[in-house]
Amino acid sequence: MATHIHLGHIFHIAGAPTVTEAAAALVSIPDGALVLDDSGRIAFCGDRTEIPSEYESGTVHDHRPGFLLPGFVDTHIHFPQTYAGDSYGGGQLLEWLTLCMFPSETKFADPEFAQQAAVEFTHRRISAGTTAAMVFGSAFPHAQDALFTETKKAGLRIVSGRGIQTVGVGTAQPLMTSEEDAIRLTREEIDKWHGADTGDVATALLHVAIVPRFSLSVTTETLKNLGELYDEVRDRGVYVHSHLNENNRPGTGEVDSTKEVYQVNSYLDTYDGKFLPGSQVGGKSLLGRRTILAHCVHCQDVELERMAETGTSVSHCPVSQLFLGSGTMPWKRTVASGVNISAGTDFGGGDEWLIPRVLGDAFKVHINEPGDDGVSMHPAEMLFIGTLGGARALDMENRFGNFDVGKEADFVVVDPSGTPALDGLLRHGIRAADPDLARDQTLFALLMGIRDTSIAEVYVAGRRAGAS
Repeated sequence: MATHIHLGHIFHIAGAPTVTEAAAALVSIPDGALVLDDSGRIAFCGDRTEIPSEYESGTVHDHRPGFLLPGFVDTHIHFPQTYAGDSYGGGQLLEWLTLCMFPSETKFADPEFAQQAAVEFTHRRISAGTTAAMVFGSAFPHAQDALFTETKKAGLRIVSGRGIQTVGVGTAQPLMTSEEDAIRLTREEIDKWHGADTGDVATALLHVAIVPRFSLSVTTETLKNLGELYDEVRDRGVYVHSHLNENNRPGTGEVDSTKEVYQVNSYLDTYDGKFLPGSQVGGKSLLGRRTILAHCVHCQDVELERMAETGTSVSHCPVSQLFLGSGTMPWKRTVASGVNISAGTDFGGGDEWLIPRVLGDAFKVHINEPGDDGVSMHPAEMLFIGTLGGARALDMENRFGNFDVGKEADFVVVDPSGTPALDGLLRHGIRAADPDLARDQTLFALLMGIRDTSIAEVYVAGRRAGAS
């Protein structure tokens, strides 16, 4: 592949900052140039007038007056809920799962339906500019095969694993397996798909995760067996993904139900190998640098500290939390713990595919936290959790997440003219005299105003993504 030069207004978070350092690491280049070498890596990111002479003959792609942003990273989305968005279950999380999600996910038992959904899911990811995703997978292996196949054809990044359930209510029965099959099917998926596109997890776009649905959908035996399996495959770069502390309805919600069933001190203990009564150790921990736990709305301080200690990341899903009445993840307290925070759509618990819509709702919920807990998120923090924070959660920020030289070129081209409301905001919105504040105001308007119609082109490792 020859050298390519992409022109546009560049925004990214440079280096390897924490979320609290994102504002200082924000880079804005109004007349920017992103130069890709023949391997699809970033050779130069800077002002158009400063392109090194050795790249001046490269093929030019002029996206001006559009914008170039790092590809969006969605660290929590459900493939078997592709057609289940905006489902009404007359209640919060557990009722919604029982009445809507388990029946919806059961439809993936039909291979033709699963194949259709895999194509749709992949198309929707491209439309939303989601270049990398942690995907909660289907219980059915043929559906997972379709998902990985379509993702590979489109040239997108994915981490996914079949949803593991060994216990549950009546509507979940078709999704459940025996304890033995839970491990066998998970092992088979790892062997078949982890790094399958290149044969090397260091260069692969396809990765596999161990995905217990949540602690109420598995048993202590399942958790023990999964811990032993993960101990075997951790060094192969396999991931772990699940839900944590999502719904805190007193007595009957997810958090209290989990603590009652397992008789543990904290929900996190069930994933940390301490799933026996009194939080006694019963197996090996599933926490680590390649573990992402979604929601984390109602964490105890000790849970956040343990996640930070182990390198486990949070997938923050404010759209879903609003939709299911789960509450608001406390921003200041979560950030103060040092845990890495990324962004997840949680479609179909959330009813948005776009990470920028997640970032917009994050801003809205956190500015409304009561009293001194309320905070106006800096737009650089918003961009961080939707890009670099997601790459860090996937333990691949050495490969993508920003435009540092040498990284693989994952980026989206945003064309405001495709969305008249956004175009108007950017053309005519008030900007401060202070250049830094004016920059921040432009980024904020951009992130808040992006819609599917704004995403003009999507690139992964320098190659334009396209579904079948």
